[in-house]
Amino acid sequence: MNDSKYRILIADDEEQNRLLLMNLCEEPGYETYEAKNGQEAIDQTIKYMPDLIIMDVMMPETNGFEATERLKAKEITKHIPIIIATALGSRQDRLRGISKGADDFLLKPCDMEELSLRIRNNIKLKKYHDFLKEHNKILEEQVEQRTKKLKESHEKIKHAYIETIYRLTLAAEYKDGELGAHIRRISIYSKILAEKLGMDSKYVENIYNSSPMHDIGKVGVPDSILLKSDPLTLEEWELMKKHTIIGANILEGSESEFLKMGKEIALTHHEKWDGSGYPHGLKGEDISLSGRIVIIADQYDALGSKRPYKPSFDHEKTVGIITKGDGRTVPKHFDPEVLKMFKKTHKEFEEIFETFKDQ
Repeated sequence: MNDSKYRILIADDEEQNRLLLMNLCEEPGYETYEAKNGQEAIDQTIKYMPDLIIMDVMMPETNGFEATERLKAKEITKHIPIIIATALGSRQDRLRGISKGADDFLLKPCDMEELSLRIRNNIKLKKYHDFLKEHNKILEEQVEQRTKKLKESHEKIKHAYIETIYRLTLAAEYKDGELGAHIRRISIYSKILAEKLGMDSKYVENIYNSSPMHDIGKVGVPDSILLKSDPLTLEEWELMKKHTIIGANILEGSESEFLKMGKEIALTHHEKWDGSGYPHGLKGEDISLSGRIVIIADQYDALGSKRPYKPSFDHEKTVGIITKGDGRTVPKHFDPEVLKMFKKTHKEFEEIFETFKDQ
C-alpha cells in the first residue's frame, strides 16, 4: 500500500488547527478525516478505520486522553497509532498520555517538519503491523490447511487400520462358520449398550471397533471342535474355552487403544457377573466393562443365529432366555446395569439383526 492510500484522522476542536494539519497530511497524498471532539474521534475511527490519529487533548465532550484510552481498549482499534498533539507540556501530562496508550507525543505549536517525520514513522509502524497481521493470517490459513490434510491422512490411516482389524477378525469367524454380518452386528449392539450406559464418545468408538475381535482366539481352536454338531466332550470344551486366552495373547502388547480394548474383550467376554464364567471365574466389576457389554451382545446374536449344535431362535425367545433364563443362561450371569439397558433397547437389537442378516 502506498502513502496515498493511508488514512489519517485529525481530532481537534479548533478548525484552524484541523485545516493546518489536514493540509500537511494531504500534501504527500494521505487521505484525511476530521473530528471536532473526543467522542466524534472515536465514532470516526470506528467508521473509517484510519491508519493514524493525531489527537488533541483539550476537547469538549470527551477529551483526547479519554478518547485515546477508549480506542486502545477496543480490539479493532487498539493497533492504530495515536499521536497526542497538545499545548500541555508537563512531564505529568506526557506520562498520562503514554499511560492511556498514546504512541507518540508532540507539543503545540507543532514544528511542521518534526510532525511530518513523526507521521511518517508512525505510518511505517502501522505498515509493519499490517504486514505482520497479514502474514499471521496467511500462516494461520496454511496451518489450518496442513492440519486439515494431516487430519484427513490420519482418518485414512485410521480407516485402513480398522479395515485391517476387520479383515483379520473375519478369519476367525469363518473358522466358526460365521460371516461378516455377525461381527458387524456385535459392533452395533455393543455401541448401543455403551451409549445407553452413558460412556463417552471415545469409549463408544473404541468398543465399536474392538468388539469384533471378541472371538479372534478361535483361530487357535481346531475346526473339528468349532464345527462339531454333537455336544463337546469335557476335554473338547476345555480346548474351546482357551480361545479367550489365545485371543488375548494375539492382541497382547499393542499401544493401539482398539487392540488394548480388544484384548480385554477377548479375555473377559465369557466371564459372568456371578463368577461362573471362564477363563478365570472373575466376578462382578472385576470383569472389564467392555467384557460385560459384549457378553450380552454376543449372547443375543448367538441365540438368534443358527449354529452347528443348535437352531436359530426368534427375537422373543432370545430376549426371554437372556432376561428370564432357560437353565443354562440366567440373568445373574449379566451385569445388572447392562442387562437393564438391554431390556430397554432389545427392539433396536432386533432391528439390527434383521437389517444385517447373514447371507
